[in-house]
Amino acid sequence: MKTTILTLTALSGAIIAAEPEFKADVPDSVKTPDSVETSLLGELKFTDGFPSDETVEKTYDFLDTSRAVELFLNAMPTTSMYAMLNGHAEIGFKANRTVGITEQLMNARSLWLTPQTTTPYVHTEVDIKDGPVVFETGSPVLGLLNDAYFRYVADVGVPGADKGKGGKYLVVGEDYEGDIPDGYFVLKTKTYRHWLLMRVVVKDGDVEGSIAAFKKGFKIYPLSEAANPPAPEFVNLSNKKYNTVHANDFSYFEELDAVIQYEPVGSYDPEIVGLAASIGIVKGQAFEPNARWKKILTEAAAIGNASSRAILFRPRNKVVYFYPGKRQWYSPLAGGSHEFLKEGARMLDDRIAFHYYATGITPAMTTPKVGTGSVYEIGSVDKNGDPLDGGKTYTVTLPAPIPAANFWSFMVYDNHTRSILETDQVTGGVDSNSPKLKLNEDKSATVYFGPKPPEGKEGNWVQTMPGKGYNVLLRLYGPEQAWFDKTWMPGDFEPVE
Repeated sequence: MKTTILTLTALSGAIIAAEPEFKADVPDSVKTPDSVETSLLGELKFTDGFPSDETVEKTYDFLDTSRAVELFLNAMPTTSMYAMLNGHAEIGFKANRTVGITEQLMNARSLWLTPQTTTPYVHTEVDIKDGPVVFETGSPVLGLLNDAYFRYVADVGVPGADKGKGGKYLVVGEDYEGDIPDGYFVLKTKTYRHWLLMRVVVKDGDVEGSIAAFKKGFKIYPLSEAANPPAPEFVNLSNKKYNTVHANDFSYFEELDAVIQYEPVGSYDPEIVGLAASIGIVKGQAFEPNARWKKILTEAAAIGNASSRAILFRPRNKVVYFYPGKRQWYSPLAGGSHEFLKEGARMLDDRIAFHYYATGITPAMTTPKVGTGSVYEIGSVDKNGDPLDGGKTYTVTLPAPIPAANFWSFMVYDNHTRSILETDQVTGGVDSNSPKLKLNEDKSATVYFGPKPPEGKEGNWVQTMPGKGYNVLLRLYGPEQAWFDKTWMPGDFEPVE
C-alpha cells in the first residue's frame, strides 16, 4: 500500500500541501452579545459567551419560577381532582364504601366548582390500589368515571355501556393480570384513585322516589368481596359545609405532591412529572422546599392564579365564543374536544379555563347529539364587556322557542370560588321547571339578576350580592338544532338603568 501511494504521488507531479480550512464567518444571530437588555430580567452579561454569575442567578430564578407557573397551570386537573376527593375524605368518606347524595339537591353551603341545583348528584371514590373494584348500577343514571389526573375513563349509565339498564362495572389497572369474571363491563385505568360522578334520572318529578330506587340498586365493593359484598354507606350531602376546590397559594404544590406520592410511577404525563421534579416534587422523596423555593413557589402560584382568571374571564381565543361579534357568551368546551385537542395540538388555554372552572369531563359534554345531553355557555360580562356587578340589576332574555328539549337553567357562581354564589336564595339560580317562573307572551323568558327582585318578577329573579362579582352558566338540557346551527342566540346581560 505504501509503494502504491508513492507511485501515485509521483505520477501526479509534486506533493501539494493541504491548505488550512477555516469556518465561515459566524453570523450575528448565532453570537451572544456581551450585554443584552431584557424587560423581565434587566441586563444580562456575558464574557465571550460565558454568563456572569449574576446572569446565571437571574436566569435560574426565572426558569424555576416559569416552570412552577407552567406546573400550576398544566397540573390543575390533578389538584382539582385531589381537592374533590380529599374534601370528601375530610368529612369522613371512605373509598369503595361511602356514597354521597345531594338528596335535597345541591346548594351554596358547600364549595364545589360550578355545580347545578336542579337534579340530585351522586358520587363516590373508587380506589384500586389494593385490587379491582366493582360498582353496580340499577336505576338509570347519567354518570362518568375520571381518574386521579382528571382524565376521562368511561361513561356510566344512560351514556355508558349499560345504556341506563343497570349493570356491573369492574375497574382494573392496565397491568392487572388476575382473572376477570364474566358479566362485567371492564374499565381499565392507569391510576389508583378515581371519581365516580352520577346524576340520578328523576322520573315524573319524583326526586325522593328516584333516589330511593338508586339506593336500592347501587353497590360498590372490592372484587375480592364479590361473594358477600358489604352494603354501601349512603350520606346525604345537602346543606353540608365543606370544600372541594383546589388551593391558589403555595399549598397548591403540596396538593400536587400528595398525588404524585400516592399514584403509581408511569401513570402520568412525563412532561408534567418532569416539571414537578424540577421544583422538588419527586415520588419517594419528601417535598421540603427551602426559603428560596417557598418564595418562588408562592409567587408562581400567584401568577398562575392570575393567569387562570385572565384566561377564564377574559378569553382571547376567539374559538371559545359561540357568537363572535354578536354576543358575549363563551365556553372552553366550544372547541369540541374533551381532551382539548385541535388538529393534533393541545388547546392549553381551553384546558386551563375548563379545569379552573368546572368538574367532571366526558366526550358527552363536548359532542352532544341533538335532543340529548347538555350544553353550557358562560356569561362573565355585560353587553358592553364590563364585569358583572352584584350591586347592579341586569336582564337576560332567551328568545322563543328556547331550544331545550328537557329544560334550561341559569346558575350564578362566585368569582372567587367558582362555586354557587351564597345568598338568601341558597339555590343560586332559576330554571324552566321553577313553579313561579313566568314566560313572556311570545314564550320567551326574561330573567333578572340583581340584589332585589323587580316587583311582580320574583319568580324570574336570581339574587346577587352588592360588592360581589359573579359569573353565570346557562345550561340547555337536550339542546335542539337551533342551538347547534346558531340560529338561536341568548341575549346578553342588559344593565337596567
